[in-house]
Amino acid sequence: MFLTRSLWRKAIVTVVAAGVGVVLYNATSQDARQTDPNAPPAPGDRISISATAYCKGSVTAAGVSVQDGAAASDRSLIPLGSIVHIETGDPRYDGMYTILDTGPEIKGREVDLYMWSCNEALAFGRKEARLTLLRKGWDPRATPPPKATLMQRIFRSRAAPEPSPRPLQPPPPSRAPAPRSLPSSPRSETPREETPQPEIPQRDGAPLDPLPPTTP
Repeated sequence: MFLTRSLWRKAIVTVVAAGVGVVLYNATSQDARQTDPNAPPAPGDRISISATAYCKGSVTAAGVSVQDGAAASDRSLIPLGSIVHIETGDPRYDGMYTILDTGPEIKGREVDLYMWSCNEALAFGRKEARLTLLRKGWDPRATPPPKATLMQRIFRSRAAPEPSPRPLQPPPPSRAPAPRSLPSSPRSETPREETPQPEIPQRDGAPLDPLPPTTP
C-alpha cells in the first residue's frame, strides 16, 4: 500500500514539474525570440520598449481624430493599425492600444501614448515597458496562433510532415480547331435538267415575227 501511494505521488509530482517547465520554457523563449533589437516584432512577440506620452494634435496619421487608447510608433517596426498590449507598471496606463499615429521623433522600439491632458503627459515622462503585439497592421489575419493547453503541450504528438507542393506546370499550348468541311449540297451533285426551248423559224438568218393568234 505504501509503495502504491509513493508511485502515485511521484507521478503527480512529475506531471506538475513537467507542466511548470513547459510554461516557463514558452515564456522565456517568447521573450528571447527577438535577438536583433532592430528587427520588427511578429504577432505574439513580447518585447521591451520605451514608453512616452503626447497630448498635441487633432488628426492622427491614420486619418482619424486623436482619442484615448491611441498610440504612435515607428511604422517600420510596428505599422499603423496594429493592436498592442502595453505594460508600464502603472495600472492606469496598462492595457490595449491601437497604433494610429507616427512621428519623425519616434524611432526604434519606442511608443508614444496619447493623453488628453498635457500635464498628465508631462508627469508620465518616459518609462520602460513591455509590449505584446496582438495584431500587426490592419490585416485581421496577422494575429498570433491560438495557444495550446497544458496537456497538449505535455503530450504533443509529432505531426506528420506536410507534402511539398508540386511545382506548377505551364498549361499546354492551345491548338486552333481544324476547319470543318461543309457537307456538299445535293443540288450541286445532281445535274440540272435544261428545259428545251422552242425553235424560232428564221428567214435569211433573221428570226420571223410570230404570227398573231387567230380568233376562232
